[in-house]
Amino acid sequence: MVGPDNGFGRIWRSGMSMNIGNLKLNEQGTPVGRIVTLGFNAVVALREVASNNEKAPAFDVMGLSADRRTWVKIGALWEYSASGSGESFYSGRLDDPALEKPLDVALFRQEEGSYNVSWRRPQRKREMPAMGSDSALPPMPSASPEDEHAGAQTPAAGDGLGDSTAPAPKTPARGKQQKEPETV
Repeated sequence: MVGPDNGFGRIWRSGMSMNIGNLKLNEQGTPVGRIVTLGFNAVVALREVASNNEKAPAFDVMGLSADRRTWVKIGALWEYSASGSGESFYSGRLDDPALEKPLDVALFRQEEGSYNVSWRRPQRKREMPAMGSDSALPPMPSASPEDEHAGAQTPAAGDGLGDSTAPAPKTPARGKQQKEPETV
């Protein structure tokens, strides 16, 4: 199944993605290679997925275990096509308990049959704060007819928060000593 490119096609063409690996075909025709970042270093291979489900991935991404004896599934890749050029590529996510967050990758086939592995940081959606949340602005005060007339004649004074309704603090007058509380 070839779907929309989810931004990888555009980013790849503009040179904004980073190559973090390369997979070459081994003697059996399986793409095998290494993916390396500052915090992730793995030998990986692609295992084709045989499924009649049109939503199934094209490949499982298999990582070579630390003891180099077994392959462990660490992700999956789906086939997409770049919106502008129609070029086909694979995109998916790698995840492992050693990673803080999953790693979004795209694989682009080269002329000689190898795949370049590219990475990009996902773009976060910006949302407006919901009313009533801590980050929302407080509602504007309603203007009374008295405020409108006063505002037209004199500029507002102070910080705009209005007068306090709290009682003034009681402080002793200067020079007078406070009485000690009497004990009973």
